Amino acid sequence: MMYPFMTLNDNTEIVHSEMHPGGKVKVYIETPDEQYCFRHATCWLPDYKWEDIYHYSEEEIDKFDEIIHSMAHLIMEFSQKGGFENAASF
Repeated sequence: MMYPFMTLNDNTEIVHSEMHPGGKVKVYIETPDEQYCFRHATCWLPDYKWEDIYHYSEEEIDKFDEIIHSMAHLIMEFSQKGGFENAASF
């Protein structure tokens, strides 16, 4: 299951999975694109391991990495509570 987390001004969607055994959480980023349909990338928390990067520049990945680093504590918490909408304290 993937849970919505954030939509950026350029319609980039950031979603995350539930917490997997071993404490891993998949963060998936997707941006609509006229040429490629969607550009996308995956980052695994808590290791911040990037994979499956499709048509994002290094600068864009750096920007996403900064966003994920600043929000990782929330993503990790929400991943255990069924996403943002099910997190009782928010």
